[in-house]
Amino acid sequence: MRIVSLLPSATEILFAIGAGEDLVGVTHECDFPPQATKLPALTSSAIPTESDAAAIDRHVRSGIHQGSSIYHLDASLLEQLAPDLIVTQELCEVCAVSYERVTSAARRMRGDRRVLALEPSSFDEVLDTISTLGAASGREAAAAKLVVQLAEEAERLRERARRELPDPPSLLFLEWSDPPFPPGHWTPDLLALLGIRASIDFPNAPARAVPWEAIVDADPDVIAVAPCGFDLPTARRAVADLDRHATWRHLRAVREGHVITLDGNAYFNRPGVRLLEGTEKLLDALVEFGDARSRRARVPASDSRKT
Repeated sequence: MRIVSLLPSATEILFAIGAGEDLVGVTHECDFPPQATKLPALTSSAIPTESDAAAIDRHVRSGIHQGSSIYHLDASLLEQLAPDLIVTQELCEVCAVSYERVTSAARRMRGDRRVLALEPSSFDEVLDTISTLGAASGREAAAAKLVVQLAEEAERLRERARRELPDPPSLLFLEWSDPPFPPGHWTPDLLALLGIRASIDFPNAPARAVPWEAIVDADPDVIAVAPCGFDLPTARRAVADLDRHATWRHLRAVREGHVITLDGNAYFNRPGVRLLEGTEKLLDALVEFGDARSRRARVPASDSRKT
């Protein structure tokens, strides 16, 4: 079988279940595992790479309003690769090449091609997509084993959070920084594993922008920022850019230094095999925050004035 994956999360899953050897093409964003970067890339971005979060948001909104895609698809290369299976998505027109564009390109190709669209909106549905890809690639047993492993890992995380985070702080999780996008789709499920209900969230639905006034009203103890498509260094720059907003600077969590920056691109934005790894990184940071809060609470008032 010859497989083209136009979805980074699907690429990660296919490698994880042993179908990486069948991949003949991926996207320009497929950077994990490292073997994926050696495959032909069928896509490119129409967004200037040097843009900050606010500029990217304006570019995306403008493109969608005008009916243009923010991704380019190399239809000629797709035809040359002659895949039997093309994996894409219908979930988000900002996350990958649109389903309509892929199916249009597939119709122009000779022969019979299967186009498989994935659209998970919860963590359970992410596990279902692993089974779906296992069946489509002939790796049912490996996919079933991976699903069991991830389910067991989720339960281990739940139990660890109960032990180490018995009093979870109020948390605002941002999937985009400017404007602020609280979490949607599967991310609220990941937070629930830790016993947390985000201050603002959109479970099993697309994330969407909220006004800064809503963030002020939520007044979270901790803010976690994992911008979609940003690696950790880029996410840190995006958080630093937020200092130009007076509202951000005056938030209690920001004033107290309780902002966690995460690699959203690797661990939260892609509905794939590394979601729980990212959730554990968040748990580590929250446990550290809880320990620091406990230490401060134990410091006598006379000592506190000296620090």
